[in-house]
Order: sequence, then C-alpha cells, then structure tokens
Amino acid sequence: IFFKLHCVRKRTVKLINRDLIASKKSLCKFFSLTETPENYTVVLDEEGFKELQPSEHLQVEGSTWLPLNVVSNGNTSSSSQAVGVTKIAKSVIAPLAEQHVSVFMLSTYQTDFILVREKDLSVVVETLVEEFNIFREEGGESVPVHSQDACNGLQRNGREVPHATVHPVLIPENQFCVMSLDPDTLPAIATTLIDVLFYSNSPKEGASVDQDMKCIKFFSFSLIDGYVSLVMDTEAQRQFPADLLFTSSSGELWRMARIGGQPLGFGELHSPSDTFF
Repeated sequence: IFFKLHCVRKRTVKLINRDLIASKKSLCKFFSLTETPENYTVVLDEEGFKELQPSEHLQVEGSTWLPLNVVSNGNTSSSSQAVGVTKIAKSVIAPLAEQHVSVFMLSTYQTDFILVREKDLSVVVETLVEEFNIFREEGGESVPVHSQDACNGLQRNGREVPHATVHPVLIPENQFCVMSLDPDTLPAIATTLIDVLFYSNSPKEGASVDQDMKCIKFFSFSLIDGYVSLVMDTEAQRQFPADLLFTSSSGELWRMARIGGQPLGFGELHSPSDTFF
C-alpha cells in the first residue's frame, strides 16, 4: 500500500470539492483532508488516488509515501483516547531525523501515522533494524525484513548535517478539540462538515500569518479504515451536534504551535502546514 499527498489552493477548492468527497462505492481506506490558512492538504491511499479525477487545481506531491505501522509488545500505537504523538512514534522519528530522513506525521483521534518516502525505504530499514523487528505485508502475511533485503548495498544517508535554522513559533489563542464519532452517524453531520470545510469564512489565500493573529484556521477530517477523526477549534465545534461527537474522558483542549511564518515544505518538517498540537 502507498500514499499520495496533494495540495489544493483555497480559491479553487470549490471547483473540485465534489471530487474530494468519496462516494459510498469508493475503495479508498485512507482519506485525510486538512484545512490551514494557506491551502488544503489531502492524503489518499492508492485506491483513493486512482479514483481522484486529475485536475489542474490539484497539485500532487511527486513522491510516493509508505506507512510505518509501529507495534509495541504486540499492540499498535493506537489508543482509545487522544494522546498526541506517542512515545512509540517518537522512537521512530528521532533516529530517522539523525539520518536526515524526512517523514510526514499525521495524528488522529485513534493513532499516529508515520509516512516515509519510498525512495528512502532502504535508509529507513538500515536505521531502524537495530532497535525494531521489521516486517512487510505480503498477501496479508507479515514477512520479516532484514537490512540487506531492502538496502541492496546502500549505506546510510550520507548527506551533510544541515546548518541550524531558527524559525519563529506562533501560538494562537484558539483552543482545539480532537474528536471522533460513530461512522454510522456521519450522514447526520455531512452538511455541516461540508459547510465548515469548504464554505466557512477563512483568511484569504496568500495572506501572511500575522504574528499578532489571535486565531488560526485549522480543521482536519480523516476517514481511515472506517474510523473517523476530527480536529477543530472550539468555535467550529459549536456548529456540530454535541451528542454525536466524543472526545477523551477528560475533555481536554489543545493549543497549537505553528512553526515558521509560512509552510516550511518537505525539506524540513512534514505535517499539514507544519502545525503541531
């Protein structure tokens, strides 16, 4: 299985939003749509990518991405409550960062997803094989992978250590909720969801993120293997029926830390618009 990353400009999203909404007959098992002040980020699996109609308004990131499913003592890194980036995910990201391997991190209500570029797979295996038992899925079976199987003689990433770069950090005042809902109730909020994603008031495209901006637009919807995840601020939350959405038992709220005055791109950090909670 592989994933493709897409970018949609805000001024054109209304022209293709029908194509972004999967039909009931869709074979796509991984769909994530995130709105930021600048644009929309779409992550699709291979089936979703095949079903998505080509469009001049849809910018496809050139790389093919592979998901890493991290398991600890027989349990995946998923959780029944929103916990942020887990220690398991961090144990994977940190050694890859030392080898200058870029990752795309996507956190949902249920779990954390770590995507790596297909072309970096040999370096990923060589880096992680000392700390992890690595398997690949073939025909529904888990097959052990050894470093020589994936590396074919390739050595670790030999790029020079980049010079340290200092980026400003913006922490807006709005608070965010990480929630989920029963997939059977999704039709009941579909109209509200479409309105919030595509038709709600938001900053104009190209507008810089002012350091004095009190609130930043951020909304994320994911439908992955039948599980729904929603990330929104408390203002957007009030537009949805309270009895259909559920969050952690503590009802905790999250604050955003946005790194850089503009998206850093795939050379430095990988998260929708380099935004973290």
